[in-house]
Formats: sequence, structure tokens, C-alpha cells
Amino acid sequence: MPHPAAAASGKLPFVVWVLAGGTFLMGTTEFVIAGILPDIAPDLGASVSHTGLLVTAFAVGMIVGGPVMALATLRLPQRLTLVLALTVFAAGHVVAALTSSFTVVMAARFVTALATGAFWAVGFVIATAAAGPADATRAVSVLMGGLTLANVIGVPAGSLAGHITGWRGLFWTLAALAALAAATIGRFLPRTEQRAGVSVRGEIRALRQGRLWLALTAAVLIMGGVLAAYTYITPLLTERAGIPAGAVPLVLLAFGAGALGGTVVGGRFGDRRPMGTTIPAAAATALVLIALIPLSTTPAAAVVLIFLMALTGFTINPVVTALAVRFAGDAPTLTSALTTSAYNTGIAAGSALAGQALASSLGVTGPALVGAVFSGLTLLPLIALAVTAKSDVTRTVARSAGEAQMPAPRQDAATTGTALASAHPRHRP
Repeated sequence: MPHPAAAASGKLPFVVWVLAGGTFLMGTTEFVIAGILPDIAPDLGASVSHTGLLVTAFAVGMIVGGPVMALATLRLPQRLTLVLALTVFAAGHVVAALTSSFTVVMAARFVTALATGAFWAVGFVIATAAAGPADATRAVSVLMGGLTLANVIGVPAGSLAGHITGWRGLFWTLAALAALAAATIGRFLPRTEQRAGVSVRGEIRALRQGRLWLALTAAVLIMGGVLAAYTYITPLLTERAGIPAGAVPLVLLAFGAGALGGTVVGGRFGDRRPMGTTIPAAAATALVLIALIPLSTTPAAAVVLIFLMALTGFTINPVVTALAVRFAGDAPTLTSALTTSAYNTGIAAGSALAGQALASSLGVTGPALVGAVFSGLTLLPLIALAVTAKSDVTRTVARSAGEAQMPAPRQDAATTGTALASAHPRHRP
């Protein structure tokens, strides 16, 4: 149930911000490894390229483990699940900090990814329930904003700390912060039990909805599009735009600022106009990536387009995430985990294809082209969702008119998306 005080004031419940702190911490852990690989590799007796498997291990753990852990913890109280996830997360970093075995560190990364998947799955459900239907997408945007801030602040700060204290010192710090987050969530999250009727069968049955898979497909494609270009943005900036390597972090800050802005925009407008927000954003992302190919020879144009790519692309994420959770109805936990898997699948697929394009005759512009194709394809599931919503609205209006003999309210493309905000036909934001 939404928190009554928050609903009355228009503010999100405090628990949403606490959970966002958890996503910031876990997002930092997922991506900070890339900045300290040269420090970890010699300490573990491995090459830098081989040490990169630590990134892969975490991604695989998120893709596969998120849904598995969501089902495994389904009958546990939600607060206990979050506290246990953060405890395992902390323990994984302690084990990694104490060992000199590459295999053990990689296994610890995989286990922490399982804990992260469980945290995200339950965290999204709690946040949307606490915020209520009218602010569900805004709550999701705050949680995803924690992940975005991890890239803007957490990863650079973590990389710097890793260089100063050593990667083991960074891991000890992350473990301590996770323990603090566990204590905070245990203190501030309301004591609630899981619903008596919740079941694995009910969670799986919720996956039968076609609308749910359309939303997940959109999540895969848009994340694949943006990350295809972002993963290999450094060679584009240095070799084509002529930006010095030392200035690349500043451009990445522009990307992070755009991603944060897009997350906020999606959260603000997604509840009222989900399709009116996502469809233009997907089209704009594709156009920006196409424009990046000829215009990336100019440093200023390249920086502006990278900012816009993040701004438009990340606008879609909180909207499709909130829609997927709502489509699941009374069984949202597994669906919430699948959204995390969808984003990580998009990252893996987009970056893999972009790497092949980079090695082809397309060169440094290849990843942007792959990103444009992925982003353009995102329009297909989004338009299908809009058509589905339009049909639902038409049927609802016709039924209401037949029962009450009242003039049907006007529905247009701008308001069609509201039908997606809830499975209940009478819902209006």
C-alpha cells in the first residue's frame, strides 16, 4: 500500500530513497572493476584480458541469478530478503579481499551478482508498492537513478580509491558500506510479511502476458543500443573526434549527466504518458546515434550527441520497468528480476555486436551504427504496446457506453498510454 503521508504531500516515501542507496552501492560494484583491472590482474597472477572475466561473471550472475533468486526468496519477508542480500553481498567482498585465487574471486563476484539480483527484484516491488500507482514510475526512476549515479560518481570515486588503497582496500570498503546499508534497511523498512497467496506458480503464470514480454523486449533493445555505442566510445572520441585521452572522463561525465536527466524525465512523465514518452525517446535515440556517425569528427558535436544519446535512451528505462512490474499484477517479483536480466542481456548483446562492428571495415563508427539499429528496433515493441493499449481503451469505452448510455470520453494518441499504467480498466493517473 502507498504510504499515506507521502501520498498526501506528493513526496516519495523515505524507503524509496533508502533502496536507491542500495542500488547506488551495487551499481558501483558492478562497474568499478573495469577501472581497476590493471591493479587486480598482477595481484591474482592473471592477464588484464583474463581478469576481465570478473565483469562477465557478474553479468552472468545478474542475467541468470536474478530470476532464480527472486523465486528462491519468494516466501521470505521482503525486509529479510533485502537484509540477507546485502549481507551476502558484503560477505562476497570480504572473501574476495582475503584470497589470492582468481577462481575464488570470480566465484565471489558471481555470488554477489546473485545477491544483487535478489535486491533489485524485491526492491522494485517494494518501491512501486510504497509509492502507489500514481508515482510508481517515479519511484522506479529514483532506484534507477541510484544506478546512474553509481556510474557518474561511484565508479570514478571507487576507481580512485582502488588506485590509492589497492583493490583489496576498495573491496573492504564496499563490504563495510553493504553492512551499513543492511542495518539501515533493517531499521527503516516496515516490518511486513509476504502475501499469503504468493507462489512460484502464480509468479510464472504472470509471465503469460504478451504485454509483459513486449516491455521486456523494449528494455533489452534500448539498453543494447545505448551500451553498444557507449562501450566503445573511447576510440571514437580519441581516434575520430580528436579528443585527448585525458579528457575522455569528462565526456563520460556528460554521458552520466544525460543518463541521470533521462531517468528523471522518464520518471516524471512516464506514469501519465508512458507511450507518449517512450516512443519519441526511442526514435530520438536512433536519430542521435545515426547523427553521431558523420558528426563525430567535431569534438563539440560528439560531446553534445553523446549527452543526448544518454538523455533520450535512459528516459525509456524507468517507464518500461514500471510497466513490466504492473503487468505482472499480484505476482511482480519474478518480473522485476527479469527486467534486470533484460537490461544485462541488452548490455551483453549490444556490446558483443558492437565489438564485431568495431573490428570490421566500419571501424570506430560501427558501434554507433549497431546502437542505432538496436534503438530503432525498440520502436517495434513500444508501438505494439501502444496498439494494445488503444484496443483496451476502445473496448472499455464501448462497454461503459453500452452500460451507462453516456458519451464516451475522447481518447487520442497522447492519452492512449494511460491504459498501460494499470491492469484495472477504470484506472486514470
